[in-house]
Amino acid sequence: MGVADFGAPHLRLRASFLAACSCLLVAWLGWSAALQGENAAPSGAQPSPQIAQSPVVRDARVRSPVAYVVPQCYVLPSAADGAVRNPCYICHQRGQAPNYIDDSSFQQSFEMASAALENPWSNLFEDRSARSALIDDDWMRNYVRVSNYRASDGVLLLPPRLRALPGDWDLDQDGAWNGYIPDAYFRFDDLGFDLGPTGDPTGWRAFLYYPLPGTYWPTNGSAGDVLIRLADVFRRDADGKLDRAVYRLNLAIVEALIKHADVAIDPVDERLYGVDLDKDGTLGMAAQVGYDWAPLEGRSMSYVGMAATAQRAGKVHLAAGLFPEGTELLQSLRYLDVDDRGRVRPAARMKELRYARKNAWYSYSELKGIADREGAERREYENDVLKQAPGDYERGLFAQGWVYQGFIEDAHGHLRPQTQEETLYCMGCHGGVGVTTDTTFAFARKLDAGRADHGWGHWSLQDVFAIAEPVVEVAGLGARPEYSHFILSTRSGSDFLVNAELEARFFGSSGRPRADAFERLHQDISLALLPSPERAMQLNKAYRTIVEDQDFVRGRDVNLRPVTRLLAVVPKDLPTGIQRPIQIRSLPSARQTELSAKASPPSSEAAVSSSAP
Repeated sequence: MGVADFGAPHLRLRASFLAACSCLLVAWLGWSAALQGENAAPSGAQPSPQIAQSPVVRDARVRSPVAYVVPQCYVLPSAADGAVRNPCYICHQRGQAPNYIDDSSFQQSFEMASAALENPWSNLFEDRSARSALIDDDWMRNYVRVSNYRASDGVLLLPPRLRALPGDWDLDQDGAWNGYIPDAYFRFDDLGFDLGPTGDPTGWRAFLYYPLPGTYWPTNGSAGDVLIRLADVFRRDADGKLDRAVYRLNLAIVEALIKHADVAIDPVDERLYGVDLDKDGTLGMAAQVGYDWAPLEGRSMSYVGMAATAQRAGKVHLAAGLFPEGTELLQSLRYLDVDDRGRVRPAARMKELRYARKNAWYSYSELKGIADREGAERREYENDVLKQAPGDYERGLFAQGWVYQGFIEDAHGHLRPQTQEETLYCMGCHGGVGVTTDTTFAFARKLDAGRADHGWGHWSLQDVFAIAEPVVEVAGLGARPEYSHFILSTRSGSDFLVNAELEARFFGSSGRPRADAFERLHQDISLALLPSPERAMQLNKAYRTIVEDQDFVRGRDVNLRPVTRLLAVVPKDLPTGIQRPIQIRSLPSARQTELSAKASPPSSEAAVSSSAP
């Protein structure tokens, strides 16, 4: 069974070059905790006058109490010429129970508290082209190929620093880090399981998914991956022994619950577990986990192994649309790299490491109560009530039973804990928008289990994104290819309505869609997701200038030049210009047979008109 060592191939292929540059790399990229020297910007430019030094992490003050209102929410969909584009629908939707949030009205109006009307994300107005031009291509290329998460000997870099906790990171000065200590090695076998230095599984498992349109497309700045880990009880058989087969089944059961759908599995004998997995009424061989959860009608589902015993005892819970307690998710956001074949791929270097853990279980009725209170906050434009996110950066901020925290790159290239305000940035989306599933995005978008790999694996083992386009159900339009619909709705493939490369790739000089480009996209989403190598380099350089400045509280999204469709100040209750919100009624799936008849560019013009006045 093969093991993918993420990022290592570039180091091996370029070992001679790196050796020749070792002095430079040690000076810039040494990961000793003692390295605290001044940051000399590689661009040759001085750090931004807005913030002249790295933030003090343990300074828990929040200077912008509306940091949870992300910069995309300041984009004006309507242009001076009357054209209307709609990037807003990607997040703002009528949620599917047990997500009872309905924020679809945000597509039509800037419903903001007074405190949020002045845009705090000033980095998006900055022109980074001059500073980026001063960064050497070779320096940038080698920088992204060196991991800031794992040393060349395989040792994780953050845990030693968190155990010998710098005083600047220690919120309550108790000498101990009270949050998540990274323990994933990003060494994956061919089933997507993460392996430690001795080959033992860490419990983390990588899955393949359709990236959410917009920000999380690499062409707009960063590559990402997501790992999931269920609580220890889900990894053990009925006798308490670690059992990978049991763990794989429980992961498939969770997937069926999250997707509200049957999930294909390798054939298994149900008699080994005493559970009717395929819901056919008998215990025999099963090739799928059948989704059949309707407790008010007397229909439910069961985990297997020790988790089944815990479920019967009420120690773990099961419900459609919800992860069991103890579930963890880990996401890395990375720079972009280009391999020897000229393909853009995720780099070894991380921009951020984001972590979530479900600490508490909430029932449907409790989640409805939370959504009702969230609805009151949705009326903040009337009563000026701001969103509250309890917790702190060290232990994490809380939302609907989940705790969220993260690490971000410091000026030297190390990963450091996010500050309180930097963490608050994450909370507007997790638990605050209608598109999420149990406050999360990625697992509901996992590739269909009908694939040979059942949708499990890491992008480092894949021909990145060379997969067919997903299909969603759009109210009033029926089945639509999701990425084509987003590109047609934004004319850019960007939440900020600016990506000249994608615009030229999918639209002609007259503005009409290129039919051949959309046909290719149906079969290969890399056409939309991946930038050219030249754009990837520009995006890396632009983001590096933000790292130099350490002013993430003013915006961390990559912009090559000032974003022209962004409002600096939002007039109270300003209409967006969108007359008919786009409503998505299903999770993305691989229903390819519907593409040719329902997704050609001529009929896709309806996707544009559906958001126009």
